[in-house]
Amino acid sequence: MILDKFHEECGVAGVFGCKEAANLVYLSLYSLQHRGQEGAGIAVSDRDKIRYEKGQGLVADIFSADKIDALEGDMAIGHNRYSTAGESHIRNIQPFCVEINAGPVAIAHNGNIVNADEVKRQLVKNGAIFNSSSDSEVIVHLIAKSGIDNLIESIIASLRKLQGAYSLLLMTKDMLIGVRDPLGVRPLILGKLVNGYILVSETVALDLIGAEFIREIEPGEMVIISDKGIESLHPFDKKTPKPCIFEHIYFARPDSMIFGENVYDVRKRMGRMLAIQQPAEADIVVPVPDSGIIATMGYSEQSGIPLEMGLIRNHYVGRTFIEPSQSIRHFGVKIKLNPVKSVIKGKKVIVVDDSIVRGTTSRKIVKMLREAGAREIHFRVCSPPTKFPCFYGIDTPTRKELIASSHNVEEIRKFITADTLGYLDINCLEECAGGGEFCKACFNGDYPMMSLDGGGDNPKSGC
Repeated sequence: MILDKFHEECGVAGVFGCKEAANLVYLSLYSLQHRGQEGAGIAVSDRDKIRYEKGQGLVADIFSADKIDALEGDMAIGHNRYSTAGESHIRNIQPFCVEINAGPVAIAHNGNIVNADEVKRQLVKNGAIFNSSSDSEVIVHLIAKSGIDNLIESIIASLRKLQGAYSLLLMTKDMLIGVRDPLGVRPLILGKLVNGYILVSETVALDLIGAEFIREIEPGEMVIISDKGIESLHPFDKKTPKPCIFEHIYFARPDSMIFGENVYDVRKRMGRMLAIQQPAEADIVVPVPDSGIIATMGYSEQSGIPLEMGLIRNHYVGRTFIEPSQSIRHFGVKIKLNPVKSVIKGKKVIVVDDSIVRGTTSRKIVKMLREAGAREIHFRVCSPPTKFPCFYGIDTPTRKELIASSHNVEEIRKFITADTLGYLDINCLEECAGGGEFCKACFNGDYPMMSLDGGGDNPKSGC
């Protein structure tokens, strides 16, 4: 089934200085499950060797109590995977664990290296053998082949050769290292445990295990956590940060703090602004669950139009399912969403969603609501039209598959068959997210680390 959504990227978690490190990483990955559902892995260090466990599927299905108990050590890193580079296969599941001159190293990466293919070709030419199709393995090979004895200097030299987005965790026998790319595209959070420290993609992981939020790792910062404490380095050329605006729109959990702002508050402001910019006369406002709910609350409060849960989501749908041999109208959408006819019938309805990607799901939702008896349907989107693919760690369609890349708003409205269609303005979106500069390449094509080639489907090095 092709869903009309961007797919999540990945989630990372690392713990230093706690006897239950593997269990704490497991719980952190559990809270970050929304960032990747294809597979997960945990690697631990007992200060002598590094061991790991990984598998395909959800975190709770991969790790039994016995498997966690077997991962003994006071350091651990973990990874939730959704493939953005490399096929869905167990060999691509992280952390990657390798032996180099400096000793054993495990690595977990959230993001996407846009010049990975170019670097990989050169590494293979020089004799490197790759075991996965993930761009993250390129980082490991660069470190191994750097020829630099000092591991920290080797990591820095390797990352300077790469372009793209990364929130990166590395673990040796006795160190936990976290690095965020100079533009700070993906989030990385530092927290305090009773007897140690934790690095995670989102603050929700801290909440679950009772860790104290310290701060976000800064763009371009490397933190080294060891028995000596925390050391902070800024080894890369300073750039204007460009965090990903879609973290606020869709990816991050609403109970997280991302880029200095509470996601819940940002989404509510987006809904309020959308109501001001794109009003409509209606009886009810209906969210597309779950990501549209909080913005819809803001729209309802601002407009004074009652919010109703006119669409109910089935939360127990896996990644695959057996479709019926005979045709069922809107099957792909109905397995996840179903209208409440008593709420919808005879009403003028405003529907609020976080984005429109291909337009196919939005079209089916509108038809479902009409069949449920809606008199009018006004579709509202709390982000601008999505015109360009992302190359920084989000799985997106090619540009030609994005409906807004070749159709204006009125043409999209006709395609999804809504009575009206309105989007949130791009400048107002940034204002709702707390101001400052964000990466908005999916909306305006302004890629901070690449130019476009071949109509925007093939990234190439840009800086």
